[in-house]
Amino acid sequence: MLLPVLHAIQDRLGFIPPDAVEGLAHSFNLSRAEVHGVITFYHYFKTTQPARCTVQVCRAEACQSMGADALLAHARQALGCDLHEHSADGGFALEPVYCLGQCATAPAIMINDAVHARVTPARFDRLVAKVATKAEEVA
Repeated sequence: MLLPVLHAIQDRLGFIPPDAVEGLAHSFNLSRAEVHGVITFYHYFKTTQPARCTVQVCRAEACQSMGADALLAHARQALGCDLHEHSADGGFALEPVYCLGQCATAPAIMINDAVHARVTPARFDRLVAKVATKAEEVA
């Protein structure tokens, strides 16, 4: 029963607040270490506030053979953060992904839920700028 509750919290807040662990442990008659172990075992669960936009760069072999390493280097520089980190303004998170199913049109990235193929550094910059502009309009 712990997993559905963790999913509900994650879906509502976007992450599992660290201060929720003790209450969950008490509710499920588990230790805090057991709850923490479940949260950290599954990569889906986040323990910090998520960025407004998540950029995932495909790290699978097909994308790497078509320039994903150079694209990732560009993404790191453009966003000002490394993999598994957020940009300084909290606007973007940079994450690896291991296949977006776009092998024939590599390299591929995903920004939030949108997949983009044949991404060059210039196209990356345009896509990120477009997403950033939309995020500013909503805020």
